[in-house]
Amino acid sequence: MPEYDPKAYMEKLYLSDPLQDPLLRRVVEAAGLPVGSRGLDAGCGVGLQIPGLAEAVGPEGRVTGMDIRPEFLEEAGRNIDRWGLGPRVSLIQGDIYDPPFAEREFDWIWSASCACYSMSRPLELLEVFRRILEPGGQLLIVIWSAQQLLPGYPRLEAMLNATAAGMAPFTAEDPPDRHFLRLPGWLRKAGFLEVAAQPFSQGICAPFDRPIRDALLTLIEMRWPGAEEELSRADRLLYRRITDPDSPDLIVDLPDYYGFYTYTLFRGRNPA
Repeated sequence: MPEYDPKAYMEKLYLSDPLQDPLLRRVVEAAGLPVGSRGLDAGCGVGLQIPGLAEAVGPEGRVTGMDIRPEFLEEAGRNIDRWGLGPRVSLIQGDIYDPPFAEREFDWIWSASCACYSMSRPLELLEVFRRILEPGGQLLIVIWSAQQLLPGYPRLEAMLNATAAGMAPFTAEDPPDRHFLRLPGWLRKAGFLEVAAQPFSQGICAPFDRPIRDALLTLIEMRWPGAEEELSRADRLLYRRITDPDSPDLIVDLPDYYGFYTYTLFRGRNPA
């Protein structure tokens, strides 16, 4: 796997946002957050979902962003100031397994691409969330759950999906009941009620403008980091040929390109 570089990762978040933001705003809208409510964005990163969450709860609502990485919170703070959300949003450093909050502090908890990747101890984490949720409060966990980004190359995409990066955070050694799509069962075991799962898809159809093109290239890069090492030489060369921005065969430049990706919203309600 490539060495983690916070600055490079933040750049990828911004580059991919033109594709990510419209879908995630639809997820926020479907969540039905109460106007005037208090919520936690657990694993907020650089804060890209906070504007949608703040808009949903209105000017009287409050959103707290929490992340374990100080460099993400520093960037999120700059974004909050730039968006003019300072009075309605607070940021705090913390671990989702040991958050610095009192019991019943939030009406809802949102976690996109965070809690699902930290579920080595799923029931322990969900019990923590129950503790800081108000009775009747909602837990909303959003997970990248599927994609078709290499049209015309289904075998290559299947090979990429079978690599360690393609399966992450699940590993070949994990038991089946540890797969993150088993989240509804974990929610029920932790005592949540009204457990449900709802998929949201984002289609990507050519022609598209430069920001969407760059976002799509970034999504492809982020989906399978380091996966080339596990491919055969022929598959590795093919993958490079269709994803290298300087290649004449770059897949995102196809005039008939169509792909999609899917996030799933998993939700449950804390018992009253």
